This record gives sequence, structure tokens and C-alpha cells, in this order.
Amino acid sequence: MSHLTILPTVLRDAEGLAASLVALGHIPIYGGVLKGFAAESQPVLLQVVLPGGEQLGWQRHRDGSLALVGDLQRLSRSQSLQRLLGAITRRYAAELALRQAASAFPGAQVSVAS
Repeated sequence: MSHLTILPTVLRDAEGLAASLVALGHIPIYGGVLKGFAAESQPVLLQVVLPGGEQLGWQRHRDGSLALVGDLQRLSRSQSLQRLLGAITRRYAAELALRQAASAFPGAQVSVAS
């Protein structure tokens, strides 16, 4: 039986995460609940439904970080989901770097090359 698991991450900025998801071709949804096995559910700040129907979500922890919420058994078996999580993390880091550069150099035009 699989169930929803909450995994700590280093992500903190929900808007940066949403922008990263959009850049990777996903549609982020703010709010809602991820449903698991046997009526298990977890409220999330941000979620995405992947093409295979898998759902990933993020909820805010007390320390301000965004924890990943998902079906750990399914995540651990899927190479494509593991690659996606890596891509999200890399894109998130790029988004934060761009935001920092834009605030350090007002009026400068910054972007990520695809």
C-alpha cells in the first residue's frame, strides 16, 4: 500500500517554485489537498498534476521551508519522477539566482537560456 509522505526540502519561495514548474511545462495549482490511499489527505500550498496522473504538492513548514508531499513508493520507482524532481530543483535555483541578480542590478535584463 502506498501513502502520502512529506519530505523536507531546501525550497522556501512558493512563487519561485511555481515559476520553475511553469518553465518546465507544468501548471501549478495553489492550494488544495493531495489525496492518498484509504481517504488519506494532506493540505498543500502548491500542487501539480503530472501527465501520468501522479500528484506532487508542497506544504509550508513552520521554519518557512516547502516540504514535498507525494506518494513515496511511486516516486521511488519512477525514474521520470526522480528526473523531474532534479529538474525542478535546478530550475528553482536558477529562478532564485535571476531574482537576486535583478534586485542587485535594477534595470538590467536577466533571463535563463533554454
